[in-house]
Amino acid sequence: MSVSLIVGIFEQGFIFALMALGVYITYRILDFPDLSVDGTFPLGAAITAALITRGMDPWLTLLVATLAGAAAGVVTGLIHVKIGVKDLLSGIITMTGLYSVNLMIAGSPNLPIFNYDNIFTSGLGGVLEGIVPGFGTVLLALLLAVACKYLMDWYLGTKSGLLLRAVGDNKLFVTYLGRDEGFVKIVGLAIANALAALSGAVLCQQQRVFDISSGTGTIVMGLAMVIIGTNLFRRSRLRPTAMVLIGAILYRAVIAIVLFLGINPNFMKLVMALLLLLILAYTHRKKGGARRA
Repeated sequence: MSVSLIVGIFEQGFIFALMALGVYITYRILDFPDLSVDGTFPLGAAITAALITRGMDPWLTLLVATLAGAAAGVVTGLIHVKIGVKDLLSGIITMTGLYSVNLMIAGSPNLPIFNYDNIFTSGLGGVLEGIVPGFGTVLLALLLAVACKYLMDWYLGTKSGLLLRAVGDNKLFVTYLGRDEGFVKIVGLAIANALAALSGAVLCQQQRVFDISSGTGTIVMGLAMVIIGTNLFRRSRLRPTAMVLIGAILYRAVIAIVLFLGINPNFMKLVMALLLLLILAYTHRKKGGARRA
């Protein structure tokens, strides 16, 4: 493998790790199969591309995209909590609606931003690229991923974060504390989708283009990253958020190796699905063996 390919693995890994941290909240903490991630990921990209082409500072677009993702997560939560729609269906409804919303925001299925500055060419990104030519993008992606990881660690240690974890582990405990379980779920979904939208926004600036199909299979990718990291390193002293970051890197490495071996890119979604299936089968078998022991 060339150096550029290895650097690309880490770039993509750190960027997608932001989304995987959000999936960790819904999948591991809330036990909520949130498919709206497939819509909020490209939502962040659509908002970023649309605002950059209108002259907004690329860093500010990340903030707007993150807030929009949080709003979409709130919608999913309200559909589930207030209307009583099942968790899986509520995510599907939001994801389906966001497809049209993303098209309206971007104005077309593809919106290139090649001729505009982005976070990797201006501000801190430009400084890093000047200091370490060729590695500025990966360093900035690393800083963003680590910053989100530590913010999430901090939040999960707060009273609100502890309630969020309690909802997934023991709903009755939250009720006994006099807290609204539904509200806590909505907060968790907002944070998870905010991270997914942020990831999409950063990827859009890294690739310099918005593509309406960029969200297809995002939840499968995120689940694979979470499952790889939390299963491979569950006996270590690493925090779960660190496991997710490493899982994202390993997942992107597998994908890069598959492409390096000459597999047709048209088969990548199939490869992603099979990889997730293998991971789940291995995990299930390992748990079954542990119970028998």
